[in-house]
Formats: sequence, C-alpha cells, structure tokens
Amino acid sequence: MNKVTVEKLEGNLAKITIEASAEAFEEAVNHAYLKNRGKIQLPGFRKGKAPRKLIEKAYGEGVFYEDAADELVSASYAEAMEDEACRDLDIVARPEIDIVSLGKDQPFVYTATVALKPAVELGQYKGFEIELEPVRVTEAEVDAEVDRVREQNARTITVEDRPVQEGDIAVIDYDGYVDGVAFEGGKGENHELAIGSHSFIDTFEDQLIGANAGDELDVHVTFPEEYHAENLAGKPALFKVKIHEIRTKELPEADDEFAEEVSDFDTLEAYRADLHAKLLERKQKDADRKKRDEILKRAVENAKMDIPAAMIEEQARSLANDYANRLQQQGLSMEMYMKYTGKTMDQVVDQFRDEAKTRIRNTLTLEAIAKAEGITVTDEDLDEEIKNMAESYQMEAEKLKELIGERDLDGIRDELLVRKALDRIAE
Repeated sequence: MNKVTVEKLEGNLAKITIEASAEAFEEAVNHAYLKNRGKIQLPGFRKGKAPRKLIEKAYGEGVFYEDAADELVSASYAEAMEDEACRDLDIVARPEIDIVSLGKDQPFVYTATVALKPAVELGQYKGFEIELEPVRVTEAEVDAEVDRVREQNARTITVEDRPVQEGDIAVIDYDGYVDGVAFEGGKGENHELAIGSHSFIDTFEDQLIGANAGDELDVHVTFPEEYHAENLAGKPALFKVKIHEIRTKELPEADDEFAEEVSDFDTLEAYRADLHAKLLERKQKDADRKKRDEILKRAVENAKMDIPAAMIEEQARSLANDYANRLQQQGLSMEMYMKYTGKTMDQVVDQFRDEAKTRIRNTLTLEAIAKAEGITVTDEDLDEEIKNMAESYQMEAEKLKELIGERDLDGIRDELLVRKALDRIAE
C-alpha cells in the first residue's frame, strides 16, 4: 500500500502527497524497459534484445524513469483516491503533478495539487420582485407569421414582361476583370443571384435593376479593403454580365384554401387563431425563461464563493472541446478553425473562460440552494428523465439506461438537482 497524506491549502486547494515503495518503482522501471526496448539498438545486439543494464549504462540510469513515473502516477493516484485520507475530498479538476523524489533503491514520492469544490455562502435567493412586460400577441405579428408561411410555400415563376427589380432572382453569366485581366473565381455561368441579398460585392446587384432578360451589361464595382483575397482587396473591377432569365416568387393568397393546404384548419380565421395561440405560448415561455434567468442572476450575485482557477480552466477546456465537436459536425476541424482565425488552442480556451465562470457560479449556487431547501432527486425523477430522453432518441428507456452508464447517470442526477432548485426559487 502507498502512503497518502493530505494538506489543505488556501483557495480551495489540497496537496496530496503519495509515496510508493522502492520495489514498486523498480517494477515500473522494468515495465518501461520491456515496453521501450524494441526501439533501442546497441552494437552487438539485435534491435530489441539489448539487456536493460547495458541500455542504462549507455543512456544513463534514468533512461526509463520518465515512463516509469507516468505509469506509477497513473496507477497510484487512482488508488490514492480510495484512501481514507482522500475520501472526503470533492475534487473538481485534474491534478497538477510534481515529482518529489525518484531513483534507484528509494521510494517514489510525488504530490498532486487538486482543486476542491468551494463552499457557497448563500445570500437572498428567493422572494425577489421581478417586473416583466405583459405577454400579448398583436395582429401584425400574426400577419408576419402568415406571410412567413406564404413565403415558404411560394413558387418561382419566370418574368417576361418587365425588367429586374428588388427581390427577383436573376439568372446570369458573369466574367470579372481587374486591370483588364481575368481573375480566379471571377467567372460564373447560369448563376442564380437573389437581388437584394447583397451576396455579391459592392453595388453589383443594384446595377442589374432595370435590365431585361437577354441584356448584356458592364458592372463596375470595388472590392472591399479587407477582402479575403489580398490580390483583389480594395481594387476596382469590371464584370461583363449577361442576364439569361428573370424569376420571381409568387406567394399564395392568404385565404381559406391556403389555410387548408398548410394546416389542419378549414378557414383562414381558424388558422390565424391557432397561430395566435402558438405565438402567445412561445412568448409566455420566453417570458418565463427571462424571469428564471433574472432570479438566478440575482441569487448568484448574492452568493459568495471562492472558485479555484483550476476549476475554471477545466470548465473552459470542456466548453472548448464541445465547440470543437460542433465544428467537426459541420465538417471543420479545430486545426482548420485555428488556421483560419489565427488563434492558438489556449486563445480558443480563453474565449470560453467567462462563460465557464458563469456556469460554475450558477451550478454551485443552485446546488447550495438545493441543500438549503432539502431538495433531492429520487429514482422516480431519474426514471422519468430517462424516459423523456429515450422518447427523443426513439428507443426503449431501459436500453438507454444501460448505454448511459453509472457515471453519466450521476451527471443527469446533478442536472436534475439544479433544475429542481431553480424551479423552486422561480415558484
């Protein structure tokens, strides 16, 4: 068994000193030799066959110490967490390891400095007076929602009796020149350009307004000073454009027939009433969320806690990893993102530091409120949450529970606890 001692430090830190026997260190060194000998070749021996003593003589006695220390720290730290001295430590970040002593025929000693979950001193956390604007839905808002659905159900038709105007789609060929020379990326055929979208540079789209299908015209523009292609930035350009076709959207009339097509209602009046009810429900939810956010903000402002820097660092890196996963889902790796933005990984983490602090303060405050109010998460609460999650994943609750695992179930319990605490103070 390793010797484990704990020293509490200021700032919600603790230093754990772990001492492994000389025999344990020797065994770890031998493991490191067996793992690495295949990479080492000495004169007179086939690769991977050189004896440990000769390798140590050639490269130094400590040639395998680093790998041995890594192995021993990994094994002994996990074991130390089960020691009676560490059982009451609520560690919230990865340890900072410092080797104290190692060497032949001597104990291996190191320290692990860990961040501990801080105590929270609650201030006022309920009984707040929150002023909110009355929730109402205007006819203009219902009109806007109807128009949005009409837009979704619009059909595109070809226009033959008038020139290009705002909101049209012009089907064009274009060929761009800077200083009389065609440039890369400046040519396109049968491109569908939405007039007014400002997807093309400068006043390109504006200069097409008033032109007819079949027209050929010169369009003069200037590239922005901060254009992504440096060879074009700030330069005037000429585009030779031919308009093949003019298209426009034709929206359906807002009438009973339209209501039947896009909803379960027979009349426009009934459809508008349903839209009104849904908009009202959405606004009410937004108002409730704002109320809860304001209550939580005030409760957190009134609470006192000393959050260790390592805890913030851990949370910020977790948020950065979540962001990297979202980028990956969009087909962009973190390496590509850093190349495009010129940021280092540390700078990416830094941009999540304020959010990390906010999340930690919110969670710690709500956990303290749950404790003060005697709020708990029952097995029934957990089963109901798993059931809801299973429905969203379209699978059986028991199967999902098996896949989640005990550690993640604890995370769900923690999330339910803070949610119940917020529900309590919002009531």
